[in-house]
Amino acid sequence: MRDVLPVLGRWYAAGVPFGLATVVEVSRSAPREAGAAMAVGPDGEVVGSVSGGCVEGAVFELAQEAVADGEARRESFGYSDEDAFAVGLTCGGEITVLVRPVTPALDGAFGTVAECVAAGRPVTLATVTGGPARLGAALAVRPGGVSGALGSDGLDAAVAADARGELALGASGLRHYGPQGQRREDSVGVFLQSFAPPPRMLVFGAIDYAAAVARIGQFLGYRVTVCDARPVFATPRRFPEGVEVIAAWPHRYLRDTGTDERTVVCVLTHDPKFDVPLLTEALRRPAAYVGAMGSRRTHAERAARLAAAGLTERELARLRSPVGLDLGARTPEEVAVSVAAEIVALRWGGSGAPLSATDGAVHPPDAR
Repeated sequence: MRDVLPVLGRWYAAGVPFGLATVVEVSRSAPREAGAAMAVGPDGEVVGSVSGGCVEGAVFELAQEAVADGEARRESFGYSDEDAFAVGLTCGGEITVLVRPVTPALDGAFGTVAECVAAGRPVTLATVTGGPARLGAALAVRPGGVSGALGSDGLDAAVAADARGELALGASGLRHYGPQGQRREDSVGVFLQSFAPPPRMLVFGAIDYAAAVARIGQFLGYRVTVCDARPVFATPRRFPEGVEVIAAWPHRYLRDTGTDERTVVCVLTHDPKFDVPLLTEALRRPAAYVGAMGSRRTHAERAARLAAAGLTERELARLRSPVGLDLGARTPEEVAVSVAAEIVALRWGGSGAPLSATDGAVHPPDAR
């Protein structure tokens, strides 16, 4: 979708109707991931792809029909045993495609998405894929507001809350709700497509705890990098597949690495020659979370060194140390859960207290 948005944005701004096909579900060896998009515009012009060529002809016809009658369609395509060249996927997979007409009059959410992506602002597009809600209804969710509607206030509120959660992670996926947004029902399918890169998790210190923290960071949707100055420890084989491993002095690597308000920094080195210059750099740049491992004595000594290095009280107040919530954790995996819990609580304003000991909504509305 991101690749074809510049063209679609021009069509939309000109008021030209077009049919937009989006892959909303995949199974087995599908050629494209969920979120892949193809659009059919004026004079039959086609941009994008949903399958790499397998079913584009059929989707082209569906898109033209959607523009002609103003109604969305949902179609699944799979492998044809009788004829591998029939409409189907010769790779043996299956995809489900939602095809909907888009114009400024029909779809105000799309304009918001196109505008946000062009400006580099994060946004999630939520689209109804099935159920009693109107097929193809769309809601654009930004950190500061929403555009469009899905059919009921309850559904809009539930989807907006989940969309912001997906947006914080740069993730996409299919969710299910009741007609009024009930989370324990699954009659309404909604595809959430986020337009934001995954947030970074930077883990410094290639120790056993780092492998566990990296693993749970991946589970939460972060793009994880582990950095250590010691090449003997900074080796990919010691960490989960997909984790970037860097052998470099931590503060130098961080100095040359971009961070933003979603970035998580976990300092597990607990060695002053690494910690002080690294945390001095980390606490003076954008980050959602900066945590450092160590005992309370280590923390007190570290804080004194950081103050001597010139950090202000406000900068030091950003440091989460000792790292993690008080779960009584012992093993590296338990400590990783403790760290992850603190990151999630800080992101959404959670107290970290047992829900059985609190009052109010379990999932409070997102104030952002």
